[in-house]
Amino acid sequence: MSARRCLSLALAALLAAAGPAPVPPARPEPTFEAVRPGVVLRFPRDHGSHPRFRTEWWYVTGWLDGLDRPVGFQVTFFRHRPGTDPRNPSRFAPHQILFAHAAVSDPRLGRLRHAQRIARAGFGLADAATADADVRLDDWRLRRAPDGRFLARVAADDFGLDLAFAPTQPILLQGQAGYSRKGPKPSQASHYYSLPHLKVSGTVRIGGRAQRVTGRAWLDREWSSTLLDPRAVGWDWIGINLDDGGALTAFRVRDARGRALWTGGSLRDRAGRLTVFGPRDVAFTERRRWRSPRTGAVYPVEHVVTVRLPGGVRRFPIRPLFDDQELDSRAGGGPVYWEGAVRTDGGRGYLELTGYGEALKL
Repeated sequence: MSARRCLSLALAALLAAAGPAPVPPARPEPTFEAVRPGVVLRFPRDHGSHPRFRTEWWYVTGWLDGLDRPVGFQVTFFRHRPGTDPRNPSRFAPHQILFAHAAVSDPRLGRLRHAQRIARAGFGLADAATADADVRLDDWRLRRAPDGRFLARVAADDFGLDLAFAPTQPILLQGQAGYSRKGPKPSQASHYYSLPHLKVSGTVRIGGRAQRVTGRAWLDREWSSTLLDPRAVGWDWIGINLDDGGALTAFRVRDARGRALWTGGSLRDRAGRLTVFGPRDVAFTERRRWRSPRTGAVYPVEHVVTVRLPGGVRRFPIRPLFDDQELDSRAGGGPVYWEGAVRTDGGRGYLELTGYGEALKL
């Protein structure tokens, strides 16, 4: 018998005499706060971050005027709380992750100008304040000024945005007073509010040239811990500033076969009357699709969105500013989705299409 064999048998005997090896204690999972109906949203506090929830975002979209062509833009900051051991005292532990996307929809280029950032919170590099809106990631920032305007600044190699968004209408609480269902179970929900018809002013830099712009924008705020049904692969969403002062929100959450698992949204008319849509009050009818030459994903870029109102059914044909408004954020660990400026009869806004290349993971 070799020396190695003898040593192996001796070690096995010692381990058997010592009994089974101790099982290390399970790593405690973080506890995420749940979205509940009846929670009263309070401002300016709820403009700020909600770090006990798993995910939230500050999402600004709009159309810019003052150039020689119509241009759309979006600026989105995300905060995500990963499944990190909450007892880990290290400053390097990623207890909160911040990432941001910004894009300009320029029909002259025919595709998006896009940039992104990602960092763990801390070290003076990234943070999301809790008392009011103030999210920053390196030199990118979105905050609410003392005069009530939201201020956004992002800088990329081929574009930059330095914009102010002045509210012209009251906050629009989506769903039931800010509790917005996204699926069949009550837990599949978010706290959700919007600020439509923001008055835009500032500068945009495209191709090395900075120009003064005005326009209209839309701010969406959502936070949640369990947003989607397990069968969901993505969603379609529109936010439209209507020319008469009204504001239309509509969305559907889809399964792998393209069927609606849930729909919702609202319409606040020019007189301020709010209609909240139930799960049978919204329908998206596809009119035309576009295939991305880069990813192969096929997106329904034209729809007719039908909503049921107290006075009857109303239809909104949705048409893109141009087809190729696909945003590929995989370099920063994000998804591929379509995010673009759209028109309807009597309004302009933004359309978001997720889960068409692959299922969206939140």
